[in-house]
Amino acid sequence: MDHIGGVHEFEHRLVHPIEADAMVRPRGMNTLIRDEIPDSLLRLFEEAGYPPIGEMLIDALPHAGYDPKTYNLQGAPATGLLEEGDVVDLRDRRFSVLHVPGHLPGSIALFEEKTGILFAGDAIYDGPLIYDGPGMSVPDYIETMLKLQALDVSIVHGGHDPSFGKKRLNEIIAHYFMLWGV
Repeated sequence: MDHIGGVHEFEHRLVHPIEADAMVRPRGMNTLIRDEIPDSLLRLFEEAGYPPIGEMLIDALPHAGYDPKTYNLQGAPATGLLEEGDVVDLRDRRFSVLHVPGHLPGSIALFEEKTGILFAGDAIYDGPLIYDGPGMSVPDYIETMLKLQALDVSIVHGGHDPSFGKKRLNEIIAHYFMLWGV
């Protein structure tokens, strides 16, 4: 839900081929209301180290009159596919596509070599990583973290939590390598 929950609202929808079918027909949680979330999922977040989820998964409404009870997870087809080594060219900026599985098999990150800016998605962020759930793979996560560690990053913008620099990136990776016995 937090990966493609608003995908239908965009004209351009780029995705790794592994995730293309799931983007068209998303499965999983279809609610923003805590009481409608399965206990097993709530436990997964709490065991990872997150505080208990409040009444809703959102803390602000997207617009006046929005009713979170009417939320409906909608899919949409990809308008393009992205794989390792592709370049997203925004004319004034160019981002290399990195395939970074672990959290999901088709996770990608975008890296601007010129500035060292990394948009990491859920591959890494400065909070408790969710790495033990459906579709997740610690061996893939390890390979991804080795790839990220080798980058000359200046700042990492993760899918969650505050942005951070290279030093913190290395600290986060070292923490998970310790947990995983790497």
